[in-house]
Amino acid sequence: MKSFVFHNPTKLIFGKDQVETLPEHIPEGTRNVLLVYGGGSIKKNGIYDHVLEQLNKKGMTVTELSGVEPNPKLTTVHKGVDLCVENDIDFILAVGGGSVIDAVKTIATGAKYDGDAWDFVTKKAFPQDALPFGTVLTMAATASEMNAGSVITNWETNEKYGWGYPPYTNPTFSILDPQNTVSVPKDQTVYGIVDMMTHLMEQYFHEETPSPVQDEMIEGVLRVIIDTAPKLLEDLSNYQHRETIMYAGTLGLNGMMQMGYKGDWASHNIEHSVSAVHDIPHAGGLAILFPNWMEYNINVQTERFARFAVKVFGADPEGKDDKELGLEGAEALRKFWNSLGAPETLADYEITEDSFDSIVEKSMNRGPFGNFSKLQEQDVFRILELSK
Repeated sequence: MKSFVFHNPTKLIFGKDQVETLPEHIPEGTRNVLLVYGGGSIKKNGIYDHVLEQLNKKGMTVTELSGVEPNPKLTTVHKGVDLCVENDIDFILAVGGGSVIDAVKTIATGAKYDGDAWDFVTKKAFPQDALPFGTVLTMAATASEMNAGSVITNWETNEKYGWGYPPYTNPTFSILDPQNTVSVPKDQTVYGIVDMMTHLMEQYFHEETPSPVQDEMIEGVLRVIIDTAPKLLEDLSNYQHRETIMYAGTLGLNGMMQMGYKGDWASHNIEHSVSAVHDIPHAGGLAILFPNWMEYNINVQTERFARFAVKVFGADPEGKDDKELGLEGAEALRKFWNSLGAPETLADYEITEDSFDSIVEKSMNRGPFGNFSKLQEQDVFRILELSK
């Protein structure tokens, strides 16, 4: 492992009815709150009213920004920044999943910046201040509720990038009540499961060895998700399964699994380019790409892929070499995701080779990428071909 410093400033409040503690976590002196949410499902399931009730207890003035997209757009961030300035906002509350929280992170920093918040996303500038913000999580997936990361899409230029700048993009607190995820429909639940699994696997395939503690933790969380996911999809209202998946999602990318190395993240980079061009669900793209990334890179560290197959999917190593085991693991992953209802090919989204050149170009905007296996243009194109 490399030397590292670990610090996560987000206060995690987990469990039933914890939204009722919301007033005590908002900073003293807060007067004007920007409430940010997505397409309106929180109004249908009662979460909106519950949150508003808690905010009213503190006598705060609430301004709302609704309609945050599944792939949050820069135009929405701009709206949020304008609302913060116009309404003298001093605290932002994100109520939703990773997309809403990602948008809020960029709004919070953009509201304290004279230029365009896109400068932060493209690393032309770095935040020096931010409005404080908290979250009430309604979908288990990204762990944005307990990390500094944000992904924003500029639809005018078809660019989608991840960025983050701790501590300014870390939530002050995050309230996680599994009850608030019970109404998440099956397809979105599947996407959340795929997303959290890919986060764990991006960290599992890394450039530093040995890492026995992290390996065992990641493998263990993945096994729990694999065991729990089918049960949850059979009973979407099951609190215990929702609780398990919610906690697994937060652990998947809150920094604990990535101490001492960076992880790979090439599959995420390719998917960002795919969804920047086609605006498909992020996790849907990952379900297609990740097994093919594994197969394409099988010779980089065959023993690593073999271990994944045995420890995560219980592959029988008898009479097989590491490459055979590794390929078996990639196929087991693909079949598992397909069994949940995740897509298998780009054709499932009507994506053809006609856009591959554009996807490759956008993937390479910042040069070769991937910490486990450095990818060039031809590598990205080949992975897309395997995924078609």
